[in-house]
Amino acid sequence: METVEMNSVSLKRPHSEDDVTNADEIKRQKISEKSETGNDSGQSVETVTGQPDKSLLEDTKNEIIPNEESEEQEDEELEDSDEDGDPESFADMMKHGLTESDVGITKFVSSHKGFSGILKERYSDFVVHEIGKDGRVSHLDDFSVPVDDEVNFEDPSEETFTVLSDEDKQRLEELQLLKNKETSVAIEVIEDTKEKRTVIHQAVKSLFPGLETKTEDRDGKKYIIAYHAAGKKALANPRKHSWPKSRGSYCHFVLYKENKDTMDAINVLSKFLRVKPNIFSYMGTKDKRAITVQEIAVLRITAQRLAHLNKCLMNFKLGNFSYKNHPLKLGELQGNHFTVVLRNITGTDDQIEQAMHSLREIGFINYYGMQRFGTTAVPTYQIGRAILQNSWNEVMDLILKPRPGAEKGYLVKCREEWAKTKDPAAALKKLPVKRCVEGQLLRGLLKYGMKNIISAFGIIPRNNRLMYIHSYQSYVWNNMVSKRIEEYGLRAVPGDLTLKGATAVHIEEGDVDNYTIHDVVMPLPGFDVIYPKHKIGEAYKEMLVADNLDINNMRHKIRDYSLSGAYRKIIIRPQNVNWEVVAYDDPRIPLFTTDLDKLEGKPLPVLPTDGKFRALKMEFSLPPSTYATMAIREVLKMDTSIKNQTQLNTTWLR
Repeated sequence: METVEMNSVSLKRPHSEDDVTNADEIKRQKISEKSETGNDSGQSVETVTGQPDKSLLEDTKNEIIPNEESEEQEDEELEDSDEDGDPESFADMMKHGLTESDVGITKFVSSHKGFSGILKERYSDFVVHEIGKDGRVSHLDDFSVPVDDEVNFEDPSEETFTVLSDEDKQRLEELQLLKNKETSVAIEVIEDTKEKRTVIHQAVKSLFPGLETKTEDRDGKKYIIAYHAAGKKALANPRKHSWPKSRGSYCHFVLYKENKDTMDAINVLSKFLRVKPNIFSYMGTKDKRAITVQEIAVLRITAQRLAHLNKCLMNFKLGNFSYKNHPLKLGELQGNHFTVVLRNITGTDDQIEQAMHSLREIGFINYYGMQRFGTTAVPTYQIGRAILQNSWNEVMDLILKPRPGAEKGYLVKCREEWAKTKDPAAALKKLPVKRCVEGQLLRGLLKYGMKNIISAFGIIPRNNRLMYIHSYQSYVWNNMVSKRIEEYGLRAVPGDLTLKGATAVHIEEGDVDNYTIHDVVMPLPGFDVIYPKHKIGEAYKEMLVADNLDINNMRHKIRDYSLSGAYRKIIIRPQNVNWEVVAYDDPRIPLFTTDLDKLEGKPLPVLPTDGKFRALKMEFSLPPSTYATMAIREVLKMDTSIKNQTQLNTTWLR
């Protein structure tokens, strides 16, 4: 059910002390990321507050968001080179965005007074550890490589990575990818020994899956000849015959990454290993602006090859290697464990204690966070509603029409051209970045014509298309859960739904005392759910009728757009909740040690007992498909929308 979400808009804090001091480090990261993925993320500061002085800019979630396609490098460089302009104009643009109340987020469950604090002033202030289906929290704590009883060409020595020249590697890569007409590549053996020949054989087979090698004598000299054994199929299926039968086909490892999202990291690994990204599997994607630790599995790539990448790559590390017979599947995780630092907090000790006790004992409303609905004046749920209504001209119009809000300059020009000419070719010429949704739809309209919008829309990757209807589901659910809390408060009532196993049942009058608010679930609208017997059920129907939809018939003539229903808890009570207030003077100093710090033997940060600033360090675990920012919202009592935060912060932005 989870989907790729719209690109988030990040506000950059001008001249922050952290940014200036770490400028050289940031430049190195930018250069590294450009060389690896074409993605220059930069540094941004996000703040959450109950008072008009700072801003929260990214929603942080614990969700499964599969992504089927990565951006082309040239597209990413164009996107990154087109900055949004000065912060003041950004704030003006965000006046057209959404607030929480626009998407049904209106209630709190706690009674304490709100206070302010900066979230993700440094990306290292937000750390996520994945919790596997067995309940084990993923940690990076071991760089060692497992040893097999059998030795094979997939276990390269250290010399393997240096024995081939750059020219050899270029020719071999072109051969591997069938980029030229050559049927083989000959590499002369300068030091003709059996050991040297073995290393070259090993290097070619290890670094270029799909190629085989043999030794030939030519004019009295020895050559290693590399050639394709199985054509294009070998690229997708590395040689099976050279993989030990006693070894599991999948190498599982822990990926530790900083300030990079999961798909970006996998694309970088794929590039360096010269394999396709689809041989990697994982249980869920993780936030970009954070330090995250999660398990990854890859088909028939050795731990030794993976471990070597630790010497080549910045911003992530690989470790805790093991071989298993199975890949990982999306959604298999139990959740994530969060370590979050809110800096420069204003709350009194009493307010903080009340807020954190409430979070631990009561929890927070399980809203879908703001990131679910996009950042511009056209919310994703409106497009989803038009899809469900079969209003395809409206779908096209909503995606392509001019809109106020924070957008790249080339998108603005593309939309203006579309509004003026309704010519997909002319609009596409204004769009250097072709892989965005707008570019994909325009290409579809060129291919299928203006009278076949359904087929044109189908060119957009499936996960992106489903994002829209799932956004509409989330919009309905947020509104209904707010109404449920308003009508009945924090108690179970007759007619509520609860889950028994995978089945939803109504709570009956005589049985209501056996349930608490934490047992209650509400349905996401779809064709295979039941609805509450009390007035919230009627509210669902009224809301969908107003949108020209039938709650009892959510099947769509296009199967992909038939909404499958599901049940979602209305209140989430985080597990393993802990917190402490710490003092600090320097905002550049980390306030706790990470897994990598511990592996590298870095000492705990030394903090003053009476610093200029106070920070709230909190830890908690959440199940899948819940938003960590909604928990933080409950603690701080603030609106997390970009629109609200930027309007509050025009003075700070200047």
